[in-house]
Amino acid sequence: MRYQLKRTQQLYCDIETAWQFFSSPHNLAVITPKEMGFDVLTALNGESIYVGQEIAYKITPLLNIPMRWTTLITQVDEGKSFTDFQKKGPYKYWNHFHEFIPNEEGVLMNDTVDYELPLGPIGNIAHKLMVQKKLEHIFNYRYKVLEKLFANK
Repeated sequence: MRYQLKRTQQLYCDIETAWQFFSSPHNLAVITPKEMGFDVLTALNGESIYVGQEIAYKITPLLNIPMRWTTLITQVDEGKSFTDFQKKGPYKYWNHFHEFIPNEEGVLMNDTVDYELPLGPIGNIAHKLMVQKKLEHIFNYRYKVLEKLFANK
């Protein structure tokens, strides 16, 4: 079964600042809970995000078991949106669309994650028992960190 997680957050900064922060995979470690053991493995050398870019990570999502996650950037509309797609990792399907909309207060950021777990009915049970809660925890953590980083001053 395919699931969807949507989040919206107001950032109090200009579009250039928001884009620079979110289009850098290294900043994912800043907005990911420490217990996830998140580490970017790909050497990026400050290059801009681009379609076809592959980024490898190490994460520890559940039960302290480390795993590799590789994403592929499948869409970039400079300063407006980008999409990362799981090429290899814990999900059967993962597609994360990031959208940035300038407004009077700064930038409205929208996240839409479409995902599916492996193992059919067992994956659906795991989703209900722990995965959905874990994703909510991760995105709640991100929200709090971003509130501090991009506060209305």
